[in-house]
Amino acid sequence: MTDPATGLRETFVQLADTLVDDFDLIEFLDQLVLRCVELLGVCTAGLLLADARGTLTMAAASDEPTRLLELFQLQNSEGPCLDCYRNVEPVVCPDLVRARGRWPKFTREAEDAGFRSVYALPMRLREEVIGALNLFGSRPALLDDDGVRLGQALADVATIGILHNRLLQRQETITAQLQTALNSRVVIEQAKGVLAERLRISVDEAFGVLRAHARSNNLRILVVATGIIDRTVEIPR
Repeated sequence: MTDPATGLRETFVQLADTLVDDFDLIEFLDQLVLRCVELLGVCTAGLLLADARGTLTMAAASDEPTRLLELFQLQNSEGPCLDCYRNVEPVVCPDLVRARGRWPKFTREAEDAGFRSVYALPMRLREEVIGALNLFGSRPALLDDDGVRLGQALADVATIGILHNRLLQRQETITAQLQTALNSRVVIEQAKGVLAERLRISVDEAFGVLRAHARSNNLRILVVATGIIDRTVEIPR
């Protein structure tokens, strides 16, 4: 059996692997919630992530009842995990019985599923908030202060990994867009030369003709340029 210290080291090493290439986000999130259950001794764990518009979605859960409870929160816009994300601060609820007035629908659903405590921890880096890590217990007062701090540390490291992955994806998108623009420019320059020779005009005049033809026919200039090169587009003198 793996001792707690070894398990903790292995978990942080695994989270650090998010900083390398070929990172599988879904696999990572699934491993994160399972590791939380193992390390913190909670009953189950779930994770909500915000999309580009800031709308929370169910991203991972250690079992099916937790997945359904997370979805229930989202569908009813009520629960500790949503409050955690909205207020960007931990929500500590060691006894769900005492929270029935705060989240009447959620507590009823959670108790029916066998949960008695919940700890929701924000996933944030500076001003950017991306979701909430949610830890559920089958008995009241499950986590002490050290457990909450460790849970928050796991959420923090996971947040860094996820944001790093998003940054790499954005950079790759920007790089691809730049390369597409450069490739398009090469085609347009070639078309300008071809058109200048065919019409016996200057290269600058050829570009004006090329652009005017594209606009008058509601076509992208790259499409017209490509057509000029492969002779599928003919522009009269």
